[in-house]
Amino acid sequence: MTGKFARVMIGLTIFLSSYIFFKSPFEGYITYIVFLMFFPIYMLRYGIPAGPVLLFLPAVISGFVYVRLGQNNPQIFLKILIGFFSSVLFYRYVIQSFDFNVDKLYKLYLRGAVIVSVIGLFQVFSFLVGFEPGYNYLWILNKWGYSYGGAGIRLNSIFSEPAYFAGVIGPAFFVSVHNLFAKTKYYLKRWENLVIIAAYVLTFSSLGIISVFITGLLLLINYGFIRYAAVFGPLIIVGYFYAYNNIPEFQSRIDGTFEVFSGDSQTAEDLNQIHGSSFVLYNNFHIALENFRSNPIFGTGLGSHQIAFDRYTLTKMAGVIEINFNKADANSMFLRLMSETGLYGVLFILYFVFSNVVFRNKSANDTNWLLSNSLLVIIIVYLLRQGHYFINGFPLFLWMYYYLRKQNTKQMAEQIEQETTEKSEMFEEFALKQ
Repeated sequence: MTGKFARVMIGLTIFLSSYIFFKSPFEGYITYIVFLMFFPIYMLRYGIPAGPVLLFLPAVISGFVYVRLGQNNPQIFLKILIGFFSSVLFYRYVIQSFDFNVDKLYKLYLRGAVIVSVIGLFQVFSFLVGFEPGYNYLWILNKWGYSYGGAGIRLNSIFSEPAYFAGVIGPAFFVSVHNLFAKTKYYLKRWENLVIIAAYVLTFSSLGIISVFITGLLLLINYGFIRYAAVFGPLIIVGYFYAYNNIPEFQSRIDGTFEVFSGDSQTAEDLNQIHGSSFVLYNNFHIALENFRSNPIFGTGLGSHQIAFDRYTLTKMAGVIEINFNKADANSMFLRLMSETGLYGVLFILYFVFSNVVFRNKSANDTNWLLSNSLLVIIIVYLLRQGHYFINGFPLFLWMYYYLRKQNTKQMAEQIEQETTEKSEMFEEFALKQ
């Protein structure tokens, strides 16, 4: 089921999270409507795959155990469990509906990335010329906002904030940067590469800057540190110092993060002086670590980080300003997994990331490694600084990452078999001539 209507609706679950149809009893995103529309069709056609069920089984059992022990809220647990599992299952169906053709599905994602990047550039242009309906989309998107900075306004296109744009468009940015330097271009035209890169830079997002560094590092790993360090190394270094010296928000976050994690700022007065975002990350790190120490095997269950937050938060210290941002998602998926799923979740995600990556020297063709590493960008970024398990279709990126490795393994085996067959035929032909 990959008709035009289906492709559009699937694309909206990835790119449109800044509009909600209702606010209670929960926020109704378009994603949920798409789930309701397509789940019955997918289930009748494909049944229920065992993989997602078995993956979530330990989380289900441990979650109910910790609800009984009073360390998790049953409503929150069920809300996150149903949402997370439904999302994982839905996007598994999506990739199956594309016959596990990651290339075809990835092209759909890139088309959306170009569209939202063009909208983002139009947003910045509209701000510069004073055309408010062109840069302030609150007239159509009710969970959206814009922030000043950078080029006057920080680009976020139809996403609720620049960080979400930077996260979701990270894979497209990787492909665009690769195309900018490589002789052979893949998937995107030259103007599309430039549009995506320009839009990405104009977010002036710390998450985007992290993605730039990760992109440079992955390109170095794939093309060879020694051979290409002379090109990408200086770009990464210059990019860092440019961002540090010209983007006050980035500088304050870097300084605050180094200061708070160095252990030099532990008093209430010191913590109050740290950049808010740095304090939020450090506070959630402290909470996740304490909760992990108390419940190391399976954590305290999905959705329980906000319960642990109330138990361990540094804002309980006398004199510390109460900052409860990212109480539910820990400001980092890795920290949230550590807190809510313990060693089970942490070891699984680490194994998943390292066992499924396709590097250039192990790639069956020039696109498998490119797409794999581009998807690795969003996975690393979300693990570091995005704690929501299934916002903007994140499980779809995980499924594409997984099936790319399977696709590459199959293609490598076919290539080896073909080479073996050709060598055998050549040997037989030579033997007959003798």
